This record gives sequence, structure tokens and C-alpha cells, in this order.
Amino acid sequence: MKDKDLTHKIIGCAMKVHTILGNGFQEVIYQRALSIEMDKEELSYSREMEMEILYDGLSIGTRRVDFFVEDKIMVELKAIINLEDIHLAQAMNYCQAYHLPIGLLINFGSTRLTFKRVYNVNHPENVDYRS
Repeated sequence: MKDKDLTHKIIGCAMKVHTILGNGFQEVIYQRALSIEMDKEELSYSREMEMEILYDGLSIGTRRVDFFVEDKIMVELKAIINLEDIHLAQAMNYCQAYHLPIGLLINFGSTRLTFKRVYNVNHPENVDYRS
């Protein structure tokens, strides 16, 4: 898997945050703590970066992504009890709208950190993930 080391590093940072803070805080608290951990790992990122959404080559709006790491991976954070299919679909749609091959959906709201790697199956780098 391309970018496996990078996604592993990001997930490791999230695990450190969850180990220290646990669950129960608002999403913004986890964003701030994750920023600190990614700084320690010397990862470059933009936080709450506004990204353009294109449809048929035309701009139809913008959406803020929680993190855009190393100019290649979108990270969407949640602080909810359970991730639902709608959250996964949303993260996958963001990858497609931003034309990114991979993203991460990370949830700090449960007693155990949960995360999902999401793939844009329409991206040329992800031919192997098409079903």
C-alpha cells in the first residue's frame, strides 16, 4: 500500500493522543493534541484547510478538512461514540472530491481509538482497490 508508513505515523500520533486524553472531549481538543504529536514526528500538515470541491472540472464549493498531511493525505477526525457508515462514506467522498488516493477517518469518541483508511477507488493509484 502506497503511503503505508505515513498513515502508520499519523495513526501512531492519534494513539498517543487517545492514550493520554481518553475519550469524552470535543473534536477541537483532539485536533490540537494531534497537532502537537504530529509536530513531534516532524510531519508537515495544514489544519482546517479549506479545499475546493470540483464537479466536472468546475468549482462547486469548498470544505474544510481537519488535516491535510504531507500534501497527500486527508485526515478527518470525529469525537463520537460509534463511527457509522455515513461517516465512512463522507470521508470517501472527500477523497474523491479532492482527488486524493487515500485518507484517514479517526474517531476519538469511543473508549478505544478507532480509525479507517479510506481509498478513492477512482484514483489512478488505487487500481488494485476496485471491485
